[in-house]
Amino acid sequence: MARIFGYLYPLILMCILVSSHAQLEQNFYAKSCPKAEKIILDYVHKHIPNAPSLAAALIRMHFHDCFVRGCDASVLLNFTSSTGNQIEKVGIPNLTLRGFSFIDDVKKVIEAECPGVVSCADIISLVARDSVVVIGGPFWNVPTGRRDGRISNASETLTDIPAPTSNLSTLQTDFARKGLDLKDLVLLSGAHTIGVSHCSSFSTRLYNFTGTFGTQDPSLDNEYAANLKAKKCKSLNDNTTIVEMDPGSFRTFDLSYYKLLLKRRGLFQSDAALTTSTATKSYINQLVEGSLKEFYDEFAQSMEKMGRIEVKTGSAGEIRKHCAVVNS
Repeated sequence: MARIFGYLYPLILMCILVSSHAQLEQNFYAKSCPKAEKIILDYVHKHIPNAPSLAAALIRMHFHDCFVRGCDASVLLNFTSSTGNQIEKVGIPNLTLRGFSFIDDVKKVIEAECPGVVSCADIISLVARDSVVVIGGPFWNVPTGRRDGRISNASETLTDIPAPTSNLSTLQTDFARKGLDLKDLVLLSGAHTIGVSHCSSFSTRLYNFTGTFGTQDPSLDNEYAANLKAKKCKSLNDNTTIVEMDPGSFRTFDLSYYKLLLKRRGLFQSDAALTTSTATKSYINQLVEGSLKEFYDEFAQSMEKMGRIEVKTGSAGEIRKHCAVVNS
């Protein structure tokens, strides 16, 4: 898979990515706030067991943050002078994001220990990892040193965040733009093994696939589709019902998601798309036939890679006092 994409990244972009990667480091706060990571971990250990579904929400927030302007906590902003109220939070892909108050609460605890030291971007990254570990999922390294961005723009969520209706070519392009390859796409999609979705993200597959009402996505297993229509998403316009992305196993970080893909039971078009190329389907089969530890190890590598997307370090950005607003 050495040449997984049909084009080469511009050399300048690669230089930017490499230089920014190098500035993140393990235990970045060892001297400036030595208890930071322990405080965050303790907070997650205390609260996530009471609300385990937040783990899926927080890893999704991390993903959505990193894909727009890099991992800079721009998704948390309530207002910026440049975009007014048209911030990322109100972008269509982010309307169902949750967990903002959890991040705010973690920030308050950290600020009490070390005012103005730990970025909101690092808090999102650490909380996402720690939450997944607490529910029994994989551990991955989170090098720190990210700084917070000052710009948040709703329109960029539509152009930068991969849509659940995307085909493989579009997904490949979206991920390549962020320095991620097809292997990363398959692995990061594996986070769909936990969590839920709203019917509106996939109901077109059930009721209006070709633009004509009554048409169904032929790539979707008939029995699964019939069950969704009868018991979950009973109309095309259902915007409130939630559905497990990995039915029967959505609380467990396991290989079940990939097994369902091979049975044509991926919930989103973007899930089903992973089985439409020889390279991605072969890798899915490899994961299913391998051990859970092997999946965890591979997933960890892709998560660390994602957490480095276009990070702001050094003197770029700022360390926000409150995660929802830029510093005055």
